[in-house]
Amino acid sequence: MKKKSLAALCLIAVLLIGILWRLQAERMNRKPLERSGFLFDTVIAVSLYDKQDETVLDEAFQLLEHYEEVFSPTKTDSELYRMNHRGSGVTTWKASPAMLDMVKLGLRYSELSDGAFDVTVLPLSSLWNFSGGEPKLPSEAEIQAALAKVDYRRVHIEGDVIDFGDDVTQIDSGSTAKGYIADRLKDFLVEKGVKSAIINLGGNVLCIGEKAKGKPFQIAIRKPEEHSNDVVKILNIDGLSVVSSGVYERYFDIDGVHYHHILNPRTGYPYQNGITSVTIVGPSSAECDALSTTVFSLGQEAGMALLNRTEGYYGYMILEDGTMLTSEGAQPGKNP
Repeated sequence: MKKKSLAALCLIAVLLIGILWRLQAERMNRKPLERSGFLFDTVIAVSLYDKQDETVLDEAFQLLEHYEEVFSPTKTDSELYRMNHRGSGVTTWKASPAMLDMVKLGLRYSELSDGAFDVTVLPLSSLWNFSGGEPKLPSEAEIQAALAKVDYRRVHIEGDVIDFGDDVTQIDSGSTAKGYIADRLKDFLVEKGVKSAIINLGGNVLCIGEKAKGKPFQIAIRKPEEHSNDVVKILNIDGLSVVSSGVYERYFDIDGVHYHHILNPRTGYPYQNGITSVTIVGPSSAECDALSTTVFSLGQEAGMALLNRTEGYYGYMILEDGTMLTSEGAQPGKNP
């Protein structure tokens, strides 16, 4: 009788193990829980690979909506808009912690590049309409007037107060905010127990963990041409961010000249330095975001030199002739 009971218990145990194994296999093969939307003037998406909890996505998108209220350059009630339109004679702004972090990041890369990237470029970038409609070049007079308002060296931070030095200097969040937001969203998801996910904020991609046990996420660097689906490199990414800046994102062509959104704050016109895209890989999406634009702005030699001395980050630069340059950290044997 005891032998029969023991045999029955063993059989039950085997069956339970089989059921648990099958449930685990189903969970590993289950399609990710995904949600997309339109925020920050771009399409965004969040995909959870190890959780099927809609509440987590609800709260994630609430967090994204909160940050749009902070960083939107066009919503008149956002903090960024109100700060940039602070009024005649107003030279300081008491900033939120998020705004302080974003402005500090922009100022740091402005200093690192000696102004080749300038976080105060908004008066200039506002002249260029890369969002659609009939393309039109700003007049030389407009460009010169805007250039007089661009200089990161006017901006200083003490405590939680940003001192602009005047009432016309404005902050452009285009190369910093999405990366900062992606990092904060990652923090939130990790706190909720998420161990495998992809955050995609309009091309700013941040991976949490790996896609499946022992298998990294695969992120493509595509050919830097609008509407091109050609892939020039596949990156194996585990817990890192991938951010690209290039001439194909927002642009127009007039009289055979290609005008794109990465502007030279010294001339007022788009950079024409032979680079078509820069892709940065690293642990912080905010750093990748600012670094990708800064490396592009510095040009081939100075940009790659900055990337090579930025610990923990590596990247790829594609030139107009299709040549791909890789930073030292991305050499074979170190990174994919």
